[in-house]
Amino acid sequence: MEHVNKERIWSERFEDTPKAQTVTEEIAHTLGVSKQLAVLLYNRGYRTAEAAGRFLRFETADFYDPFLLKDADIAVARIDRAIENKEKIYIYGDYDVDGVTSVTMLYLYLTGRGADVGIKIPKRDGEGYGVSAEGIDSIAADGATLIITVDTGITALDEVAYAESLGVDVIVTDHHECRPELPPACAVVNPHRPDCSYPFSDLAGVGVVFKLVCACEMTLCRKQGEPVINGVRRICAAYADLAAIGTIADVMPLTDENRLIVGMGLRLIERTERPGLAALIEAASPSSKDGSGETKKRKISSGFIGFGIAPRINAAGRISDAVLAVKLLLADDPAEAKRSADELCEINRRRQIEENKIAEEAYDMIERTYVPERDRVIVLDHDGWQQGIIGIVSSRITEKYGLPSILISYGNGESAEKDGMDLGKGSGRSIKGMNLVGALSHCEDLLEKFGGHELAAGLTIRRANVEAFRKKLNEYALQSLDESAFCVHVEADCELSLRELTLPFAEELLLLEPYGVGNPTPSFVSRDVTVQRIMSIGGGRHTKLILEKSGVMMSGMYFGVSASELSFDVGDRIDVMYQVDINDYRNVRTVQMLIKDVRASESFERSITEGRVRYEEIRAGATFTEREDIVPDRDDFATVYTALRKEYRCGTTVMDAKTLLRLVNQGDTRPIPYVKLRYILEIMNELEICRIEQMGSDIFHFEIEYKAGKTNIEKSSILKKLKGRCIDRTHH
Repeated sequence: MEHVNKERIWSERFEDTPKAQTVTEEIAHTLGVSKQLAVLLYNRGYRTAEAAGRFLRFETADFYDPFLLKDADIAVARIDRAIENKEKIYIYGDYDVDGVTSVTMLYLYLTGRGADVGIKIPKRDGEGYGVSAEGIDSIAADGATLIITVDTGITALDEVAYAESLGVDVIVTDHHECRPELPPACAVVNPHRPDCSYPFSDLAGVGVVFKLVCACEMTLCRKQGEPVINGVRRICAAYADLAAIGTIADVMPLTDENRLIVGMGLRLIERTERPGLAALIEAASPSSKDGSGETKKRKISSGFIGFGIAPRINAAGRISDAVLAVKLLLADDPAEAKRSADELCEINRRRQIEENKIAEEAYDMIERTYVPERDRVIVLDHDGWQQGIIGIVSSRITEKYGLPSILISYGNGESAEKDGMDLGKGSGRSIKGMNLVGALSHCEDLLEKFGGHELAAGLTIRRANVEAFRKKLNEYALQSLDESAFCVHVEADCELSLRELTLPFAEELLLLEPYGVGNPTPSFVSRDVTVQRIMSIGGGRHTKLILEKSGVMMSGMYFGVSASELSFDVGDRIDVMYQVDINDYRNVRTVQMLIKDVRASESFERSITEGRVRYEEIRAGATFTEREDIVPDRDDFATVYTALRKEYRCGTTVMDAKTLLRLVNQGDTRPIPYVKLRYILEIMNELEICRIEQMGSDIFHFEIEYKAGKTNIEKSSILKKLKGRCIDRTHH
């Protein structure tokens, strides 16, 4: 089974209206940037020069006051009291990257202030997600009197009440959606609280912790008579790297404060002084040498963090113990850090093996059981799939087949048989147009519990209810989704000519980094370009194209697509969607395209369709003007004859009009339109320059007549009639 609907729908983000033009011109003029960059800022929602300027800046002063977070003042006061009284503080975190970086940051900050701190991260198998009574018991037994949750706890009403009953205060810091009732903690710091006036609610869990430690440091500054901005600067310099990693890994929108955090953090990571992080970066992407033998400076981007660093940190919590990742980030000794990094890489390798095994089993199940008319959501269940991995496999399935998917595992731990019920844990991913939590709400009578976001969710379900759940969920999808939801939507920011793809423009685009959710890498469209060369690279796995239009040549890399998979050939005219990249080879920097999608030139296809209609009209007696360029001259005949003769010598005797148009319109010659080409073929056959027979719609069989003398094309009766229908010639 392949993608249900491979139709790819192209669109552009830019609203080409007078109002949009005015705004982009104002942004370009005020900020001194190009019109194209102003369009990109407009597309990202910045409709004033002031807002666009703030987006482009990375200034500490642009952070919001952390005390705008509800209960931040209470949390700071309780933390200060615990430090002063030398109370035992426990950090209770989640086992994903957001949780690991949150735990690490808060641990470093509190111990840096002399606090006695313990760490509690539950194991995914055995303890499961979130705060538990068992976890609280172990913390209380260790003598703790304060628990600070990070990236978890907002739904732990009973557990927080239990901790308070044991004399253990709880501060909840979280970024997940709140229930109507909040936990009975001494402080609940969460920008999603309905009564919280904080201006930016899309912080990651580590972002909330970052703001909390900013608040703590600002309080110290006030006590010492120091400007509070100094405290914020210190926190940024110390912890923006950890905050950036957690924010990127949790796929939070890289706008507003997240953009500030990630932008500052990536710069810190490039010159990191954390032995653990340095070792992990080296393990994920070993240093390489340039042409002169110097070690190349590694580019640290949000993509490198998301695909290189985050999976290795995540792997610990998925199939082992997330505390291993915390220990790596806390490591002081480079040798110990290298050992920990190697251990995480090995755990990640095992995770990849298990992931591929589950994926292959899932693909096999889909191929055997999928029914297109029935299944709009893929629901698979299996005994023993590792629950920390099924979410990743669900993502792969949704990407491969273009359908929402849910994988359910009856593994060990929480989902084992419990209270006489055989429970399965599920993880799902969706597509644009289907809110997964909304779909699960429709089936909540069949679920034990569920939660998540629009495109990703988790659930718990009895084995006996899975078949009914599968049926009900697909009925919902069939009723609520139209066919366009199952098409592949590709979107560009705007159209560019090849002439606009300059090195200064490519460098200007760097102002928009870091890229991620909410701030995607800019995509562009160039239309009606001609394919000059096609080259296989990377052992045939990738393709390099040389494209041309109006005398400008540009190279494009089409990664993951082999030359044999291309639907076009040299000489074809295509529309191309791409991102702009700077290729730095031996210190020579050039612009290249990173091609994302290609289709036959829309304008070329349209010209042929319109040409067919016009050709039939003129054959039926319609008149035309000289501007339509329909009457051929001697040079036009020579161009077509030369192209046919070349193909004939290569053994080609059948060709369609579209291919012939591409051949005759290569190079700098005046283009020959469809109607003119059809009449040239008729006249050449009439004058026996070639034998040309139409075999079907736009398909022609031809044989070349090699004649010594020149043929006078003016003898053609077809040409005479054609000239007689040209209004301008008739009037002359």
